[in-house]
Amino acid sequence: MQRHHIPGIIAMAAIVVASNILVQFLFGQWLTWGAFTYPLAFLVTDVMNRVYGVAAARRVVVAGFITGVICSAIGTQIQGEFGPLVTWRIAAGSGLAFLTAQLVDIVIFDRLRDQRWWRAPLASTLVGSSLDTAIFFTVAFSASLTFLEPGNDTSWAAEALPLLGTGPVAPLWVSLAVADWMVKLSLALIALVPFRIIVGAMTARTT
Repeated sequence: MQRHHIPGIIAMAAIVVASNILVQFLFGQWLTWGAFTYPLAFLVTDVMNRVYGVAAARRVVVAGFITGVICSAIGTQIQGEFGPLVTWRIAAGSGLAFLTAQLVDIVIFDRLRDQRWWRAPLASTLVGSSLDTAIFFTVAFSASLTFLEPGNDTSWAAEALPLLGTGPVAPLWVSLAVADWMVKLSLALIALVPFRIIVGAMTARTT
């Protein structure tokens, strides 16, 4: 590991830790505060990919994954009002979603890196974020996967409600997933601004 990779690793670890803490606090009916910090992981990955390349981005992702595993392991041992703060399904969904989404992000970014500056970070983040949301919420809450952790009661997530309170009837977890996905898409656009600024500053420093 090279010294210039360390800031990216620290940033990724900090985002993962912060998101694991903030996910415990609700923001409105459909979101948690963690929904606003977690997408920054894609920004870190894309900056590292642009400035230092694929290998550096993968190192940062691995560091984030290891940090997430540690956070999840700790969360499974902390008892909240309704049981452990992190169930094994949530832990599995979180780890699988993070690793898959981030690695796909890296591949897409690399394939588009020679096109206009905004295409690689935007396309890779949009695809990665969509994968992340779909994998996490399906593994963690879908009734079709209760066999993964039979002792974990996720019946609350299967409650049939109007989508986001106004749409067609769907399981509650689908509304949670859609709300999370919408935040990720919005932040993918907003993140283009700091991406441009940070990459410009880091590139100038390394030349």
